[in-house]
Amino acid sequence: MCGIAGFLNYKDELAEREEVLKSMMDAIRHRGPDGDGTFLDADMSMGFVRLSIIDLEGGDQPIFNEDKTKVITFNGEIYNYKELKSDLENKGHIFSSKSDTEVILHGFEEYGKDILKKLRGMFAFVIWDIKEKSLFAARDMFGIKPFYYYPLDKGMIYASEIKAILKHPAVSKEVNLRALEEYMSFQYSVLPETFFKGIFKLMPGHYMTIKEGKMTVLRYFDPMLCPREDKSFEEFANDIEKTVKESIKYHMVSDVEVASLLSSGVDSSYVVANFGGAKTFTVGFDYEKYNEIPYAQELSKAVGIENISTIISTEEFWKELSNIQYYMDEPLADPAAAALYFVDREAAKHVKVVLSGEGADEFFGGYNIYHEPLSLKGYQKIPKPLRKAAAGISAVIPKGVKGKNFLVRGSKSVEERFIGNAYIFTKKQRDKVLKYKSKGSKPEYITKGFYNKVKNLDDISKMQYIDLNFWLIGDILLKADKMSMAHSLESRVPYLDREVFELAKTIPSKYKVSDENTKLAFRKAAAKDLASKVSTKKKLGFPVPIRIWLKSDKYYEIVKKAFESKEAEQFFNTKELIKLLDEHKLGKADYSRHIWNVYMFLIWYERFFEDY
Repeated sequence: MCGIAGFLNYKDELAEREEVLKSMMDAIRHRGPDGDGTFLDADMSMGFVRLSIIDLEGGDQPIFNEDKTKVITFNGEIYNYKELKSDLENKGHIFSSKSDTEVILHGFEEYGKDILKKLRGMFAFVIWDIKEKSLFAARDMFGIKPFYYYPLDKGMIYASEIKAILKHPAVSKEVNLRALEEYMSFQYSVLPETFFKGIFKLMPGHYMTIKEGKMTVLRYFDPMLCPREDKSFEEFANDIEKTVKESIKYHMVSDVEVASLLSSGVDSSYVVANFGGAKTFTVGFDYEKYNEIPYAQELSKAVGIENISTIISTEEFWKELSNIQYYMDEPLADPAAAALYFVDREAAKHVKVVLSGEGADEFFGGYNIYHEPLSLKGYQKIPKPLRKAAAGISAVIPKGVKGKNFLVRGSKSVEERFIGNAYIFTKKQRDKVLKYKSKGSKPEYITKGFYNKVKNLDDISKMQYIDLNFWLIGDILLKADKMSMAHSLESRVPYLDREVFELAKTIPSKYKVSDENTKLAFRKAAAKDLASKVSTKKKLGFPVPIRIWLKSDKYYEIVKKAFESKEAEQFFNTKELIKLLDEHKLGKADYSRHIWNVYMFLIWYERFFEDY
């Protein structure tokens, strides 16, 4: 695990390039405090900072092939590297280390881009062909590891984090207003171009080539769902048990201790019941309703594992918000990111590697919103014009009255109402709040192309596909990577595994979601190792009491000050922001997520543009 940074086609003298590269590497030193390395030739500059996990003595990067014509820097872990290495040795490849990094390089020599189809793990890497003067870069199937780039004339600047790219003198900082518009609805950076104008993400399941100054970006993997009806519920549950346990075993490959994060939910609990480690880590808040520590302690005790837990005080939470947004690189308004920041900080005091439960909800149908197609099924048999009329009449119903939201959402197709697990500001709302003239489209236009690819699937499967391509990437995995690496901690996600997905994509919706619960087949599998109160427990995640905080005088005043600031006035109609804040405090409506959305952007902006 590490951080990578570098640039192709930067024409200044070698000494200046070394200085620039060092500055970029220093910006992401938290990703790799154990060592570093560089490679520079006439065209290419590659840097690497290392967190030592596998091959502690011999895994330093950059790594070369046998004849020194190719060189790689890599961020991630390849869990099946031993099998791949054996295959490559049988084909005549000679290895100089025991690292998984070298396996990727030799695999690329042997198979070209098709090595991506064989890798089981998380990765972002760059391979430079010194002789051919060509670059190959790739990101893993699901987007577990980040990769950012800034195109140059006949080249690019790249890094594991944006803050490293900002250290390059060719890059000027400018807020991407289009990214802000879409963020207002999605609560995360949803576009390929980031919040920094001109800096892009290499999207999950994509690879990039640069040769003779021409950049090409192509997709090699699409998480398409293919439900099948040829197995029973019990057969799917048995297959889940076998495949997930095998994945957990692979994810334990390490030369250092591996622990696990633990909430009160079934996902992390199932990992803990099967991973064989000695430690778990949990955080809670100083509100009983938002404290998962008792659940975690009970489970850890039942399986004979030490649970290390800590209470996050409200004051400490608010104090760290600026650091959290700094490490995130782009604004993220998911309050659970802060919970991850604190639990990862605690874990990093004891270990270098933790397992975590991300991905189970997207793969196995775990989000509560996936109930909606079932709850709306009867109502949507009514002709759409009548449902639209009822939704129009509901506009006069006061906010908060039961049934109002049902009429509105029931009047829309899934393509119209669902853009992912978060839908904060509608287009109309954000146009009212944003100061500048909107250039963005309706949020559903962003997801439209993805919905077009799954027209033949049922509504629940469509929602899963949207989450796999949006929510999982922009929210779940962004915070999993950035919050762990902020503390030099590697977070591994055994559910987000190639073989687990190959199974999960075939499970029909009826074995995922019912009127009573979600993740049905998965819970059936987990019930063999967990008490029923855990395996059937509804999803909470890491709950954070922002709704309560924003009603208190102290935190109301903190946010109000930010909403009235000169920074806020650059982007927002501040009177509208104060109106949202006041109505929430008075209990007229719950605008906590809207408020948090804007407040997180302002904290991010201050850190990167005012204090940076």
